[in-house]
Amino acid sequence: MNAAPPDNFGKDRFVSHVTVIGGGLAGCEAAWQLLRRGCRVRLREMKPERYSPAHKSPHLAELVCSNSLRSDGLDNAVGLLKEEMRRMDSLIMAAADATAVPAGKALAVDRNAFSLFIEEKLRAEANLEIIHGEVTRIPEDGIVILASGPLTSDSLADAIAALTESGSLYFYDAISPIVEAESIDQNKVFAASRYGRGTADYLNCPFSRDEYEALWRALVDAEQTPLRAFEEKKFFEGCLPIEVIAGRGMETLSHGPMKPVGLIDPRTGLQPHAVVQLRREDREGILYNIVGFQTKMTWTEQRRVLRMIPGLENAEFARYGSIHRNTFIDSPRLLMPSLQLRLHPRILLAGQISGVEGYVESSAMGLVAGMNASRILAGQTPLLPPPETALGALIGHLTNREAKNFQPMNVAFGLFPPLNLRIPKRERGLRYSQRALAALASFTAQQA
Repeated sequence: MNAAPPDNFGKDRFVSHVTVIGGGLAGCEAAWQLLRRGCRVRLREMKPERYSPAHKSPHLAELVCSNSLRSDGLDNAVGLLKEEMRRMDSLIMAAADATAVPAGKALAVDRNAFSLFIEEKLRAEANLEIIHGEVTRIPEDGIVILASGPLTSDSLADAIAALTESGSLYFYDAISPIVEAESIDQNKVFAASRYGRGTADYLNCPFSRDEYEALWRALVDAEQTPLRAFEEKKFFEGCLPIEVIAGRGMETLSHGPMKPVGLIDPRTGLQPHAVVQLRREDREGILYNIVGFQTKMTWTEQRRVLRMIPGLENAEFARYGSIHRNTFIDSPRLLMPSLQLRLHPRILLAGQISGVEGYVESSAMGLVAGMNASRILAGQTPLLPPPETALGALIGHLTNREAKNFQPMNVAFGLFPPLNLRIPKRERGLRYSQRALAALASFTAQQA
């Protein structure tokens, strides 16, 4: 249950508040930023009254597609974004750091512990009211943050489409299967990191050429979950179903998610023709994610095809892969840099629906939306993170009015203003990060 609100917290007297729609990572981060600034928050979340096709847990901030928050190094744009969020008191980053599991240079978390950490922190806040149940229309007054996520319900998506005068608000994404560790044949897999760097946090399933070609053929021929008749395929290039990649040619997998470069099988002393990597899902190593194998195959086909992977012949699946709709708006046309809707400035957007891709990026937009909603509530001017920061670069992507065919994107140094210096490629990431963190320090100091 939620923490008991004070006596004057009832709906009839709940006047100066912000409504946050969606209890995913972005919505929880937005709520946290508002609460840190003394605002009252009404958080609307449809679970457990109703679940999307991909969600299973009744808790807030559920991770669906992966338990990995990707690279944690400052030579990488997403690593920089995470560090910026840490320095701005991000609840999502605090939860990730507290529930991290071994994953080499990546930041991966224990899914359940991650969600519970966030939910416990939020429920301890007296100025927060959590209302469970589906939201089918946008509140007609007050400040609202739409953080309904990539799996926005049909009725709310229709309401957003009407509000923004948009004809289409979705593309398709897919999630990877998870297998039980006890069902993995340890005699056929080996633990290693690429080029021997870092700790050996991944299990590697090595393929001979014949094994690889057999799997490729099975993927190409596998029965897939059909889309509804009126729906159009709009897969995100950064998260393509494994069978879609396979359909582009026999060697696309061995040069993509199954590339063996830098991995030597200790039993043969040779590099396999291809490799499937398994990443730990929890601290205890009870579950493993099949990395890069997001899929829209039927469950029956997943059992058949994925058990062709060496070491997974007797795999027991804790979760099958599935396809789901990803909802987002045409941000350059609709959003201001403050994340307010141009035609309805009392409404802000956060998370993937705003037009970013990825858990970290979605949370980051929740941070900015929460920060700015608190300022709007106080009658202050919204703040814009400097363009040199990862936060600012993402917002620049969302609000680039010159974009002709807008698509969601992960944070990347290509979105940042150029350094205008001749710097060796291997040093550029750190230089971008140094500049960004200096700009962020000046930005936050001005607000102190």
